Amino acid sequence: MKIYKPRFWDSKKFSVWPYVFFPFSVIVNLINLIKFNYSKREKFNIPIILVGNIYLGGTGKTPLCIEIFQILKSLKLNPAFVKKHHGKYADETKLLENIGKVFSNKQRSEAVKSLISSNFKVAIFDDGFQDPSVKSDISIICFNEKQWIGNGYVIPSGPLREKLNALKRCNYVFINGNQNLEFEKIINKFNPEIKVFYTQYKLTNIDDIINRKVLAFAGIGSPENFFDLLKNNNIEIIETLKFPDHYNFKKIDITNLNKKAKELDACLVTTGKDYFRLNNEDKKNIKYLKFELLIDKKEEFIDELKKII
Repeated sequence: MKIYKPRFWDSKKFSVWPYVFFPFSVIVNLINLIKFNYSKREKFNIPIILVGNIYLGGTGKTPLCIEIFQILKSLKLNPAFVKKHHGKYADETKLLENIGKVFSNKQRSEAVKSLISSNFKVAIFDDGFQDPSVKSDISIICFNEKQWIGNGYVIPSGPLREKLNALKRCNYVFINGNQNLEFEKIINKFNPEIKVFYTQYKLTNIDDIINRKVLAFAGIGSPENFFDLLKNNNIEIIETLKFPDHYNFKKIDITNLNKKAKELDACLVTTGKDYFRLNNEDKKNIKYLKFELLIDKKEEFIDELKKII
């Protein structure tokens, strides 16, 4: 069943719901504790770069994976992506397949073995920080400045997949947004060795929509970030529509979207992930936002990559 992210997850106001669900969060914490204390990690003879998150959804993992892929290619290396096979996340896999080879398996360790046998030299994991089966050489956690850690609770009381002490297993934190020293203090409290980098999105196909009215829709973890990106680039948004994360659009949804866009004299614009969930027929009147990820202090990060490669 597709559900929307609960509002109380990101609310700074008092809510009784985190306390109602807290016993279940305790169980999640216990499962995480057992999983990471008693699981054996498999080590491979190629560099493995893991890009994950603690906050559930909308942190920019996939764009960072793509940027790291481009960096490694510029260094004359032969990287490929690893994505756990899960029908729900087929949109992310399709997005990555437009960039490079993706190895997908229900077990990430098996995907890595296939990657190695195909003569690829670096594995980039899109997600997997909560998977203890494979030992990574670099672990990166992504946050978005706007949502940060939400209400600070672990699911289902809040949006965190595990407690922040998980940062002890992390080498780098990437925050999409502006520099925030308060966030850095919290991060370094759990792991003073972590290096923090910041990223911004730069639209690359803005000319397609800059002088048009836009009906924007999205079925991602934090659709507000997508809508804000449009607004911050002076796109005239007539209306926004939210769908559940990883939503599989039905024919009636596309029909209704096209009808509403026609009534508003607007063009339909969505995210890359949403676009790649559509069939070719449904894509006809829909544009998707293309962007590149700009890393602040990029050369410093490249130097960090070179250390393990």
